[in-house]
Amino acid sequence: MTLQKIPKQFQVSSFLVFYLIHSTQFGVGALGYQRIIAMSAGYDAWMGIILFGGITHIIIYMIYKICEKSNGDLASAHRMAFGKWLGNLLNLFFVIYFIMTAVTVLRTYIEVVQVWLFPDLSTWFFSLIFLLLVYYIITGGFRVITGIAFLGVMLPSYLILTIVLPLEYADFRNLLPIFDHSLKDIILSGRDMTLSMLGFETLLMFYPFISKPQQSKKWAHLGVFVTSFIYLIFALITFAYFSEGKLQKNVWATLSIWKIIELPFVERVEYIGIANWCLIILPNVCLFLWCSSRLAKRMTKLKHRTALTGITVVVFIIMNQFEDRKLINELNSYLGQVGFYMGYVYIPLLFLVITFVHWRRGKKEDEKI
Repeated sequence: MTLQKIPKQFQVSSFLVFYLIHSTQFGVGALGYQRIIAMSAGYDAWMGIILFGGITHIIIYMIYKICEKSNGDLASAHRMAFGKWLGNLLNLFFVIYFIMTAVTVLRTYIEVVQVWLFPDLSTWFFSLIFLLLVYYIITGGFRVITGIAFLGVMLPSYLILTIVLPLEYADFRNLLPIFDHSLKDIILSGRDMTLSMLGFETLLMFYPFISKPQQSKKWAHLGVFVTSFIYLIFALITFAYFSEGKLQKNVWATLSIWKIIELPFVERVEYIGIANWCLIILPNVCLFLWCSSRLAKRMTKLKHRTALTGITVVVFIIMNQFEDRKLINELNSYLGQVGFYMGYVYIPLLFLVITFVHWRRGKKEDEKI
């Protein structure tokens, strides 16, 4: 399996990697990750965000090295490291992983809409309309997806201001005493927000579509930094607003904070936030489905559109299997655990294997000379 050379007209500028990374990381998890991370380390959990933000920068470095040494994407790396058959088996695992990530993002968002806006909204109806839109965007090519990622970051960016307005009710003494939990608890809290940090692994697939990969590194790191910084600010303000007991009763802490905002022209700010969040998860779902269909195309002889059609149908069928809140919660938990091992364990292992294989090939070539 060799990397298909991507024509220039299908590639994107290096600075757009910032929007691709940030838009896939910042999704539906931002609506309620505060309660989850506080379960392990209380209000010391903000340190876990900084810790895992730093680790994610290291993972981004490894991803670039993997793609550079394998001269391609994830499929090329697997072929180089493990050969055709085992490599394709691992590719299949990633195809399933990207599919389930898209399902988790979309189904969780639909649940938010059903709980806060329209209790009678049919899951199949919303997912059908949404997936048709996603299919239409992906068939436009990777540059169109990148454009959607750009809009998905810029248009709802004003929502950042809504998290600042409740500061007048915040009491930052809630954060004291600092270091009231062990390092193990802080690490566990960072691990618990893996689901909210995931998305950077899509770089393994769209790397060949970057026109100047070397220049894109700083933008990829900036995307991770901005995501971590926003999560940190959201968490600090949430911890300052809620007591630990009240936070544990709020599944979607961000939405609960929006409820206290009073504006002269709108009574329920959270309704605007939820509606706009649709723009935030749209590039999420587009990129994850693009990655799964692109990887399926790379490991088989299927055309990209054929693979995308089949995967979209599979996603639609799976979506309708999760109607119960308990099942959706379990889906989020399982994907968070799988994502942790995929992002923070498997990618470093793949980096080590690729580095070794690359070094060994170089040594053999030197011996021939």
